[in-house]
Amino acid sequence: MCLRSFGLSLLPSSIPGRRGLLRPPAIIKGIKNKMIKRHYNDIHGVLLLDKPIGLSSNQALQAVKRLYAAKKAGHTGSLDPLATGMLPLCFGEATKFSQFLLESDKTYETRFKLGEMTTTGDAEGEIINTQQVSVSLKELSAVLKTFLGRISQVPSMYSALKYQGQPLYKLARQGIEVPRASREIDIFALDLLNFDSPFVSIRVHCSKGTYIRTLVEDIGKALGCGAHVTALRRLTAGPYQAEQMVSMAQLEESASQGLPALLERLLPIETLVKTFPVINLTSLTTLCLRRGQAVLIPHAPLEGWVQLNDKDGRFLGLGVVLSDGRIAPKRLVRDTGKVCL
Repeated sequence: MCLRSFGLSLLPSSIPGRRGLLRPPAIIKGIKNKMIKRHYNDIHGVLLLDKPIGLSSNQALQAVKRLYAAKKAGHTGSLDPLATGMLPLCFGEATKFSQFLLESDKTYETRFKLGEMTTTGDAEGEIINTQQVSVSLKELSAVLKTFLGRISQVPSMYSALKYQGQPLYKLARQGIEVPRASREIDIFALDLLNFDSPFVSIRVHCSKGTYIRTLVEDIGKALGCGAHVTALRRLTAGPYQAEQMVSMAQLEESASQGLPALLERLLPIETLVKTFPVINLTSLTTLCLRRGQAVLIPHAPLEGWVQLNDKDGRFLGLGVVLSDGRIAPKRLVRDTGKVCL
């Protein structure tokens, strides 16, 4: 049927019909939207984004996902809008291995202000208490040393942890506070970078599950004056180092050059699990593992996770050593031929 037969240019905004009022322009717009099929790229790999300040982790993820027109992507470990730095983004098959990065150590640099406590523990919250600051460098150094090693920490109400299915920060914004169990974390290193009272800068190497704003609040309490985070930057996550990060400006420049330039920014999937020992398979054992069968590999590790590579060195996924010494497939990448972009 020809659209001209409707006389659209002559019709009012609505016309009577058997089932009420029809709005042809809106109908046609809807039909056009349904007819448009967007193309998404089947991309697999890891991007180490240097997240800018002001964006939530999800906002940063969606912006990058649009640049790549990627079918599937996710981030590993949230950063608050106030924070900057390393936000690993996993594309395609890499999302299968993101949990291993979530469980890894992290390194942060943070700047905090003594003498002020806020509702959120950082500069985004309202100041709820102020104290006189009379802390010496010697006192500060002594207190920082007490936070080294394994310590207990009560997560902030403004964390992404969930309570009965709801993120704590959503409850906190409604003025609701719920009990949180303390958790053991490890502070492997805590270095004082600068002290210009009331401001302090430190570098922290810590285990998974460490909340820097809570650490800063606890340091402030130990000093008797309170404290809150004014700046936070994540430098490392697991095996990934600060110099590997890519800024949004660099990504946009690559996007202007086309998809191949963007793909060059990605790291291979196996970098997510590079700490596990590598097992090189034969064609036969590769076939068996692809079919879900456990195999016996000479000189394999006695326990734990292992990387699985085919005879050409291509990453196949992860396996786990069974009690009888065989290796069973646990998490394999799809055999697309495009996985390690």
